[in-house]
Amino acid sequence: MAEEHVCPVWVGYLLASPIRKLFQNPEKLLRPYINEGMTVLDIGCAMGFFSLPMGKMVGPEGKVVCVDIQEKMIESLKKRIRKAGLFNRIEIRVCRSDSLNLDDYAGRVDFALASAVVHEVTNVSALFSELSKLIKPEGKVFVAEPGSHVSDKNFRDTVSTAEQHGFKVVDRPEVKKTFSVLLQKI
Repeated sequence: MAEEHVCPVWVGYLLASPIRKLFQNPEKLLRPYINEGMTVLDIGCAMGFFSLPMGKMVGPEGKVVCVDIQEKMIESLKKRIRKAGLFNRIEIRVCRSDSLNLDDYAGRVDFALASAVVHEVTNVSALFSELSKLIKPEGKVFVAEPGSHVSDKNFRDTVSTAEQHGFKVVDRPEVKKTFSVLLQKI
């Protein structure tokens, strides 16, 4: 569900760097929202900076569904998943520019992460409409957008769009140099 100006594959290697954990530690950011046995969605997963830690958090009974529009990112993620021994917990799919391609997960997702991806989506309303079908009642969506790419107004518009599709703001987690919000499906 991204436009033509998506994150270049070479940037994916930088985003997957262990050094990034100094600024955005997946365990610290997401542990409050992810429990064992959950079904979790990683939208625009790239090379799996958040996907692999989430795979550990959901435990052997949980599932992380990773979607990205770029097959090269997905191929790199597959290798990282195998190396981490998490292939049985993490499912990978290539999404389309107009859909996450996850109809079979309707009403089954407990938590979704959209980190540094909503600003690349051509139709934000369609994204949140689709998420409202995928997320369980009272399920949560964590949206984080880089302050270097997104203005405060654009982020407020994103939150407003989410609210129009049945989500409410329940928290505004602090993430350095990032606009972030935790949404809950009403």
